[in-house]
Amino acid sequence: MTTPQTSGRRTADWLDGRLGIYTLARTNLRKIFPDHWSFMLGEICLYSFVVIVLTGVYLTLFFKPSMAEVVYHGPYTPLNGIRMSEAYASTMHISFEVRGGLLIRQIHHWAALVFVAAMFVHMMRVFFTGAFRKPREINWLFGFLMLFLGLLDGFFGYSLPDDLLSGTGIRFVEGVTLAVPLIGTYVQMFLFGGEFPGTDIVPRFFTIHVLLIPGVIVGLLVAHLILVFYHKHTQWAGPGRTERNVVGAPLMPVYLAKAGGFFFLVFGIIAAMSAVATVNPIWAYGPYRPDQVSTDAQPDWYMGFAEGLIRVMPGWEVGLWGHTLNLGILIPFLAFPLVLGAIAVHPFVENWITRDGREHHLLDRPRNAPVRTAFGAAWISLYLVLLAGGGNDLFATHLHLSLNSITHAVRIGAFVVPVAVFLITRRWCLGLQRRDRDKVLHGRETGIIRRLPHGEYVELHAPLPQAELHRLTAHKQYTPAELPARAGRLTRVRVRASRAYHGPADQISRPTAEQYRETAHTDGA
Repeated sequence: MTTPQTSGRRTADWLDGRLGIYTLARTNLRKIFPDHWSFMLGEICLYSFVVIVLTGVYLTLFFKPSMAEVVYHGPYTPLNGIRMSEAYASTMHISFEVRGGLLIRQIHHWAALVFVAAMFVHMMRVFFTGAFRKPREINWLFGFLMLFLGLLDGFFGYSLPDDLLSGTGIRFVEGVTLAVPLIGTYVQMFLFGGEFPGTDIVPRFFTIHVLLIPGVIVGLLVAHLILVFYHKHTQWAGPGRTERNVVGAPLMPVYLAKAGGFFFLVFGIIAAMSAVATVNPIWAYGPYRPDQVSTDAQPDWYMGFAEGLIRVMPGWEVGLWGHTLNLGILIPFLAFPLVLGAIAVHPFVENWITRDGREHHLLDRPRNAPVRTAFGAAWISLYLVLLAGGGNDLFATHLHLSLNSITHAVRIGAFVVPVAVFLITRRWCLGLQRRDRDKVLHGRETGIIRRLPHGEYVELHAPLPQAELHRLTAHKQYTPAELPARAGRLTRVRVRASRAYHGPADQISRPTAEQYRETAHTDGA
């Protein structure tokens, strides 16, 4: 007797005959994902971006991207009768008159901050663990482009209200644009639609912020997730984990259930932050006026290093063939992409040095790649030093220090601190490698003291579990490249870099099986 099909089953069969959904489900819904807290960083990026899109759609219903002048008459009494742009007036309307408007604004802004922060930390996790290696180099570039576009979109977003703080940031961009040799003036006139502040900058920023950059980010995000599915997820070394498998939980139902709950957790935390901590209170700044600027005019933290480059650069100018080059702005303008690009191209430089064509699905412990880890730490330290330079006036006023002294300290620190951090981090990683080697050979300390027959007191060591031994010895160690008899200049550079990257002074050799068997684990001698 044939069992009658329900309408849902018939619909599913109809779709399967045209879309192959059964095969697609069998292939992908049982895909295995490893279980480790560090992999949740990428999910925070995704979920915060979803929150940004949802709240952004709501805000576009009420925001007017226009620089036409109006006179404010609203519930915020201190600004009544003040001339302002329609962009600022509509933002005030959202904040004080639209039901839930201020909370949505706060959620949107906080979600943007969390989005950029999560992308930054997620990329650092990928960098320090070597998850960018073959076959994930393209996905690394996708992630970097999303981070860069997130920085730009955040700047365009907080420039839209046309308040005194965001207007000062736009003035900053105008000054950088004018510093571009030969074409700077023409680009500035085109961008602003005339003399600063012009009439077109807010409508253009609105289009870029709402349509262009989010569309590109969505495309990159889809491509990023497709490659994650295609290449499978990376995982930490451990028993049963190899370069050819993934140990973890299936996508359906375990991972999807966890992911769904985690989305609401992220959304709830962002909403709670927005409810208790005000960010970008435009009513306190007032509408933008070219003749005014507040002392604490600061961009959001992720763009602070760019302003730090400008603030600490000496005001150098040179004249060439009747043209003035403002090096005090031009050099930081050129250094901005170099600072970001240094971390973006490092994976390709490392691959060129190692000539490693193998696929890597097991992650490195940062201590086992001292030069890479030291370079990443040095890059972060440079970022933080320049961020401090971007807030030199706040440090001066709040700590009662000299503004010039802070500026000189940042100038020196931009060169000295990254080098010091590189050397310290590299030394730290080597020390941790030695500690791991000793633990493998001698076991873990038990705290039990034994007196030997000849009177010496020693601490007993217990052998490590097999899983821990595997974790401490599973990493690959490279052999420095040898210089061939006939080598070009580029080959010589690569060999020198290989020796500096994987030489005896930059890695502690792993214990061999023979050394492990020869070492006593029970008598502590």
